[in-house]
Amino acid sequence: MTDPLARAFADEWGRVVAALVRVTGDWALAEDCAQDAFAVAAVAWPRDGVPDRPGAWLTTTARNRALDRLRRSAVEARKLEEVVAVVHEEERREPDDVPDDRLRLIFTCCHPALDLDARVALTLRTLCGLTVAEIAAAFGAREAAMAKRLVRARRKIQVAGIPYRVPSGAALPERLDGVLAVLLLLFTEGYAPSGGDRVVRPELSSEAIRLTRVLAALLPGEPEVGGLLALELLQDSRRAARTTGEGALVPLAEQDRTLWDAARIAEGRAVLAAVDRAPGPVGAHRLQARIAAEHARGPEADRNAIAQHWAALAEVTPSPWVELARAVAVAEADGPDAGLALLAPLAGDVRLGHQLPATEAELLRRAGRREDARRAYGAALAQVRNAAERAHLQRRLAELAG
Repeated sequence: MTDPLARAFADEWGRVVAALVRVTGDWALAEDCAQDAFAVAAVAWPRDGVPDRPGAWLTTTARNRALDRLRRSAVEARKLEEVVAVVHEEERREPDDVPDDRLRLIFTCCHPALDLDARVALTLRTLCGLTVAEIAAAFGAREAAMAKRLVRARRKIQVAGIPYRVPSGAALPERLDGVLAVLLLLFTEGYAPSGGDRVVRPELSSEAIRLTRVLAALLPGEPEVGGLLALELLQDSRRAARTTGEGALVPLAEQDRTLWDAARIAEGRAVLAAVDRAPGPVGAHRLQARIAAEHARGPEADRNAIAQHWAALAEVTPSPWVELARAVAVAEADGPDAGLALLAPLAGDVRLGHQLPATEAELLRRAGRREDARRAYGAALAQVRNAAERAHLQRRLAELAG
């Protein structure tokens, strides 16, 4: 894939698919025709040049493919009439009159009729263009099982006639948790990819931030939306410092803080300050944003405060992932043995994948238990999927051997 086409895929895939879903109402057709449009672009752009508006070119090409397919199917004659009418209406509108299709697609994917995992997986596939293998890796599932889950989710949306729109009134809050989960997982997959050979996928984290901004403007009174936006901005501020020039992973404690994005940090803190003025209980995203804000202070970060925030988060949303992060925070505040004590109850939890033995190895290394650390690094290397993380673990293991 050429660079312009790769950029277009990162920037425009979700927009193209979302536009086709809105026009045709057929999820499978939308994905197929979007793929066709990118295939046509792979041939046409090197020959004719990259169009001034790649997204519009791809959307038009995909839409024409969809119309061609519908014309060839006699049983879809009525559907063709409906689609043509929508297309003509679209052409009469100004571009700014069309609502954000991708946000509407997220709310459609996050209908409560679908289980949470299906909502997240469907959005990552349809909106973000992640492969089935990448989504399966993010969930710790088999690729074949994830493919079947996606098919069932699409079918359920069509059979149930779930509307393609941002809900209003009482229907909005019941879907908000699912939408926030999707946006956070999308950001996380960009910030720390679960597979492949890239340390970061900025196109995914940037899209998550953009959509969270849209959602925050739609729901200015929702503190958890603001909390998520603050969290994403503060985390994203460290993106440039997370890798070396050769693409190696750099842990937080070893990062060059001059590379941190000061403007991102300032905006994240401002969003968090506004959210913290809101009344009511403090939710999970606001707590995580507070942790990120404390880390953004660098050497002046209050390690005890970070550990306390993780303890509060464990009460709000108990999960093995939170407990794992809490153990790291406690180790920073009270020493590696205190962190290892919190890791002990997590032993054997397969949901944590390589992260559990990798974290254990790091704390054992800090505690001076070199042989135990070597065994834990070996266990982590046997499970890790991301190439950059694998290289980081191998370097740590080599340091112990040296």
